[in-house]
Amino acid sequence: MSSWKNLLLRIGDKSHEYGTSTDFKDHIETCFSALRRELEHSEKDILDFLVQCVEQLPHKIPLYGTLVGLMNLENEDFARKVVENTQTNLQDALDSGNCNRIRILMRFLTVLMCSKVLQSSCLVVAFETLLSSAATTVDEEKGNPSWQACADFYITCILSCLPWGGAELVEQVPEEIERVMVGVEAYLSIRRHASDRGLSFFEDDDEAKNGLGEKDFLEDLWSRIQDLSNNGWKLDSVPRPHLSFEAQLVSGKSHEFGPISCPEQLHSPSTLSGITHGKQKHEAELKYPQRIRRLNIFPASKAEDLQPIDRFVVEEYLLDVLFFFNGCRKECAAFMVGLPVPFRYEYLMAETIFSQLLLLPQPPFRPMYYTLVIIDLCKALPGAFPAVVAGAVRALFEKIADLDMECRTRLILWFSHHLSNFQFIWPWEEWAYVLDLPKWAPQRVFVQEVLEREVRLSYWDKVKQSVENAPGLEELLPPKGGPNFRFSVDGDTERTEQHALSADLSNMVKGRATAREIISWIEESVFPLHGLEVTLKVVLQTFLDIGSKSFTHLITVLERYGQVIAKICPDQDKQVMLIAEVGYYWKNNAQMAAIAIDRMMGYRLISNLAIVRWVFSAENIEQFHTSDHPWEVLRNTVSKTYNRISDLRKEISSLQNGIVPTEEAATKAKAELEAAEAKLTLVDGEPVLGENPVKLSRLKLRAEKAKEEEVSIRESLEAKEALLARALDENEALFLALYKNFSNVLTERLPDASRAGTLSELKSVRADSMSVDLEESSAMEVDNENERQQKSQSNGGRTSSDGYNIGEKEQWCLSTLGYVKAFSRQYASEIWLYIEKLDVEVLTENVHPLFRKAVYCGLRRTIN
Repeated sequence: MSSWKNLLLRIGDKSHEYGTSTDFKDHIETCFSALRRELEHSEKDILDFLVQCVEQLPHKIPLYGTLVGLMNLENEDFARKVVENTQTNLQDALDSGNCNRIRILMRFLTVLMCSKVLQSSCLVVAFETLLSSAATTVDEEKGNPSWQACADFYITCILSCLPWGGAELVEQVPEEIERVMVGVEAYLSIRRHASDRGLSFFEDDDEAKNGLGEKDFLEDLWSRIQDLSNNGWKLDSVPRPHLSFEAQLVSGKSHEFGPISCPEQLHSPSTLSGITHGKQKHEAELKYPQRIRRLNIFPASKAEDLQPIDRFVVEEYLLDVLFFFNGCRKECAAFMVGLPVPFRYEYLMAETIFSQLLLLPQPPFRPMYYTLVIIDLCKALPGAFPAVVAGAVRALFEKIADLDMECRTRLILWFSHHLSNFQFIWPWEEWAYVLDLPKWAPQRVFVQEVLEREVRLSYWDKVKQSVENAPGLEELLPPKGGPNFRFSVDGDTERTEQHALSADLSNMVKGRATAREIISWIEESVFPLHGLEVTLKVVLQTFLDIGSKSFTHLITVLERYGQVIAKICPDQDKQVMLIAEVGYYWKNNAQMAAIAIDRMMGYRLISNLAIVRWVFSAENIEQFHTSDHPWEVLRNTVSKTYNRISDLRKEISSLQNGIVPTEEAATKAKAELEAAEAKLTLVDGEPVLGENPVKLSRLKLRAEKAKEEEVSIRESLEAKEALLARALDENEALFLALYKNFSNVLTERLPDASRAGTLSELKSVRADSMSVDLEESSAMEVDNENERQQKSQSNGGRTSSDGYNIGEKEQWCLSTLGYVKAFSRQYASEIWLYIEKLDVEVLTENVHPLFRKAVYCGLRRTIN
């Protein structure tokens, strides 16, 4: 990379390009000198690379703005091109709804105004364009309030520019910026307060918490900007390098910025139905998502020196770095620890990363990315960050009972993976007291699930060794042991006729018998004599045992003998029996059970409806609140169905894009052929080739080939569309079955709506039967509890004086309702397609209000 590119890229960093200097003024002067030398013969390269740096290193925008200001003094034409380029990019971003690009380019324009490159009145016009669009959108008569998410985003863009240029705007165009502020205030008075219902990290269904008492993100940002304004626009988190060059910059020419326009949102009549409003609101929130939801893990004292606006600016920096370095974890961590702020921000950094990892409905990137960034930050700041992360884990563990179920699952997966990168070291003795809690208590379940995931990432003895400071916790480890083969011949097991059948089948597989030969053997020698149940057990258990050595063995068996399984289990009832056999064989290994079921679904040996039926079988329902195993299988199933539809939609879109070019190619080839054939001449009444015969045959071949390609792509499109239609029907059946099952099991167990209409009422219900059950524990169980209590005290852990005070039945309901909300939220885009049918068949008038509330909450649907 050429030296000027390095200087642009590394400006503001501690890097060898700039020697030992950490002064922004020195950096800007050095970089400016290099660019000035290169400008004559590399102007376009410099322009393109500079704009790229602005968009991908946005925390350095003040430095780039000052640099353009200095270039403007030397070469006004270059600075004008920077402004024009920024305007073009901003208009493209507005048209396509590229939120990050809009926000960053608006910030860059603000900084260009500070450096006298852009006229301040032009920036105000850009603000007013966004403001006008936002106000129109939320207007009941002229606009479409369903798209408030877009309007809120535009106002956020205006307000988030002010930390970078508010002081200059107030100084240069006080009346105009005051007009913008009045307009923002007016907008805030007519928009609807944005509720966090369904997207908050913690369960809080009390309307008071989500009502006007708490500010939403935009209201909060507005109050921070007002504080900043009252403080004379002084803040520590935004560098102001242009002030060092103010005497020079003031003589530069300020350029004009052309008009921009916001795309009009779909206009809607005020009589919009509830469902249409809900669908459009969902679409708007997908396209213009709220960037951060603050997860306040640490006490306010940890950030007491930060002004409210400084917290917002540092969050912006951190989110930008996470966004633009999502493929480069080491660079990401390096930039995160080197932000241009004069105060420490480790606690805020941890809160921001955890808020993204746990963000609902889903984080911007895969959870694995945040895991790797946290690991790299622990290595980059070994004296500070590991302790902050540990503090965050402890704080979240304390609140785990109220944490959203999906956030809880993500936290378990992240924490187990994090520990696996640090030799599984954790002071488990602090949490040994969970053994004194009931088996359904969320803290106990959390520890149990973390240990189970650790075993998957390592091996049982290693994880057992890691909890040696709290040996009682061994009780929460998953079972140690391999497969649970029904027809094993180890030890004193009595050999039965079924053992012999299994051995025969095993020998046939070893002898490379074909699927057809095994089906014949089953139909002649096994099924007529022993019936379906024995046949299914023998075949399934034997195949699973042969495939148990590794994932590859399992795939090979399913590919080679899938037809045999399909022949025995052609319908849903038999497939449920098949899944139960998988569960029995892998009862000591939840991971392998989930993988086997997932693979069988992939090979269409079992349907997603059969899996739903198995998940809601009595045995699994009983562990809904104590184990993630049934939920893992259900998540895999819904996810696989959804991914298949997504893949088909992408393939169809690709084929549709390919149709026009192939049609044009076929038409062109045909026209060329016809033109050549028209040149045939008649001699003595017989046609004679006027063109080269070789060329004519080549044109004929090309025309035929182009036509074949067109036909082929149309046939592929038809086939894919048929597959998609079938997949959508399957998906509809899946969601209807899922919600019917949820409704049925919850109706059986939820207390009457008059006793439990809200989650807080449900938490306070303690069924009399539960109390009796607890009081009547056998003496042996009480002795065990006492023994365990002594153990955990000797480990230095604290014991819980009153234990966990929510009864098992209530905890079961709380957990299951949490999963209803999580599934509704994660697959909202698909569920909205079938909402009319769901309303008619499941969400009827007599459904329990807590179940309805969980579904509506997940869909962010208004409860009438």
